[in-house]
Amino acid sequence: MWLDQRGGWLDSVRFGLSAVAYPLRIALESPVKAWEWTRDNFAERAALQTENRALRERIRALELLSMRRADLELENRELRNLQASSADVAQKWLSARIIATDNNRSRQRYTVDRGAIHQITKGQTVIAGGGLAGQALRVGPWSTEVISLSDPEHAVPVQIARTGQRTLALGTGREGILALPLLPLQTDIREGDLLVTSGLGGVFPAGYPVATVSRVRRDGTSPLAQVDAQMTAALDRDRLVAFIWFDAAHASAPAEAAQRLEATQSSEAAR
Repeated sequence: MWLDQRGGWLDSVRFGLSAVAYPLRIALESPVKAWEWTRDNFAERAALQTENRALRERIRALELLSMRRADLELENRELRNLQASSADVAQKWLSARIIATDNNRSRQRYTVDRGAIHQITKGQTVIAGGGLAGQALRVGPWSTEVISLSDPEHAVPVQIARTGQRTLALGTGREGILALPLLPLQTDIREGDLLVTSGLGGVFPAGYPVATVSRVRRDGTSPLAQVDAQMTAALDRDRLVAFIWFDAAHASAPAEAAQRLEATQSSEAAR
């Protein structure tokens, strides 16, 4: 020890021993290091998995919210279209959702989620975003069966908006398609002409859009023109319709509404 302190004779020995001991030290510390690395790695992986699950759940929630928002935007557009379709003769209106359809060549009808408890009555006018859609046919407590204008048992008095010519539009059994079978061959009617309610018949008020002429055929062998029209109410796409209550005092109100007003006034006068 005295010689090493004075001359540093054992430095080379210490150097050699440290070189020999280093691998042993690494070998002894490796299990501890490996355990710590494994523990940290699994902890980090578990944290990442938890974060990924949370992110996936949030993405799913955002997707559902986005889909619901798109659905609400579509519903709002349909409601705005319904409001725009109701003329000033409409005193109030009630929206209804289509819950079932029955469309074939013999029936063009659909069921909505409004009924007698909502003051719906048989024969009441139904509109959609583009215009007139049909009438209430069978009224239940909570739902109503509506007959579409295109039902083969339905007819509506119309007139050509461009010329004022009046005629009758009949259902064809084809979804959204009406026929005008009573027009003489020389009638001034063209593809693209708008048909509106004429107000005749005492059921529908005048001026409601009904259909757009889609085909005009004039065959010299027949005295009548063959005319088809596409309904302006897109019932194959719209999910909402509306029931209309008319202002009976309005000049364009149908006769049934006016008769109800007269009956009400008479009963009040009697009291």
